[in-house]
Amino acid sequence: MRETDLYPPIKAFLEEAGYEVKGEIGPADVMGVKEGEDPVIVELKTGFSLALFHQGIARLSVSDLVYVAVPRKTGRVFAGALAENVKLARRLGLGLLTVRVETGLVEVHCDPGPYAPRKNARRRAAMLSEFARRRGDPSAGGTQGMRMTAYRQDALACVQHLAQAGACKGAVVKEATGVARATTIMRDNHYGWFVKVETGFYDLSAAGRAVASG
Repeated sequence: MRETDLYPPIKAFLEEAGYEVKGEIGPADVMGVKEGEDPVIVELKTGFSLALFHQGIARLSVSDLVYVAVPRKTGRVFAGALAENVKLARRLGLGLLTVRVETGLVEVHCDPGPYAPRKNARRRAAMLSEFARRRGDPSAGGTQGMRMTAYRQDALACVQHLAQAGACKGAVVKEATGVARATTIMRDNHYGWFVKVETGFYDLSAAGRAVASG
C-alpha cells in the first residue's frame, strides 16, 4: 500500500463533485478547484498518524476545506481507531475520508467545519460527584493501574472499622465511619473483602483481613 494508491479514487471522487483535481500542488497531496468556492485539499496517508493531522492543520492556512484520507481496513481495531480519529478530526475542523482501494469507494466520515462539542451532563455530574466524595488526593494524575476512587476509599474505611470492632451491623459501620453507603458496599462486596454473617451483619473475609493488615 502506497499513498499514491489513494490518489485515483480521491481524484475521481472530487471530480464527480465538480472539482478540477491535481496532485502535489505545493505541499498539498491533492488539490481540487471549483470556480467560486474554496479549494479542497486532501492529505493522504496509509494509516492514521499524528503527522497526518499535523499536515491537515497546516493546510487550514490555505483553505477551510481540508480533508485527511486513509485506506479503509476491516476489523474491530480499525473501527475503534476510525471512531476516535473522526472525533479528533472534528475537533480540529478537518474532514476525514476513507478509501476502499480494491473498489475505489470513498466514504466521508466527517466534513470540515467549526467544532461545537455537546456536553455530556451525566458524565459531568458523575465526575463532580466523584471529586466531591474523594477524600484528599490519593491518586497522582497519570497513574497506571488501580485508581484510588471514592468508592474504594469508603470500602477501605469499612474494612478498617471491622478489623477493629469485629462483625457489625451495617448501620453501626455507617455511623462509625461516616460512610453513608456502608451497608450497600459490604452487601455488594465488589472487592471480595466482606462476608455476610447474618441479616444486616458483616465481617471481613480472608482477603479483607489481608487488606486490613496492610
